[in-house]
Amino acid sequence: MNRRFLLVLSSFSFAVLFLFLVALFSGQGKNISSSFGLKLLRLRIKQWDNTLSTPHRKLLRGMAVEEPNRIWGEKCTKADIVINQGPTAPLPSGIPTYTVEIVNVCVTGCDISGIHLNCGWFSSARLINPKIFKRIRYNDCLVNDGKPLVNGGTLSFQYANTFLYPLSVSRVVCS
Repeated sequence: MNRRFLLVLSSFSFAVLFLFLVALFSGQGKNISSSFGLKLLRLRIKQWDNTLSTPHRKLLRGMAVEEPNRIWGEKCTKADIVINQGPTAPLPSGIPTYTVEIVNVCVTGCDISGIHLNCGWFSSARLINPKIFKRIRYNDCLVNDGKPLVNGGTLSFQYANTFLYPLSVSRVVCS
């Protein structure tokens, strides 16, 4: 009886140790807590074309976040607009597609209009509603037809091209 108990106990201990080591080295982003207060949280952050991605946002990648430097009386800045984009399923012809999300994250509760992006020679093989996003000239694209993007609001669209266009905010108007 005593031998059987030791065999079961050692098997159980080995299984727990094995599971702990698998969780520790697998990189699956698990939280592991023990009586020693050990907490392991792995977020895989990839650097690719100046974009960041984390496991909970597989679809979208955002530009590095710029913290606003507010001056008295300034309600919003271009840093209050966050752009995330990432690859999605290609067109049937094989052309890669990308989804873009433009979010108003203004902490002062402001609506932002006249959102212009640096966009190079942006073009798409997939039609984009020009009221949502359109290139006006080289390196100047207009979002939401110049109308306000409400606080916390999100605009999204998809485009198709052989490469991802780097998009960044060039100017905004606080409404």
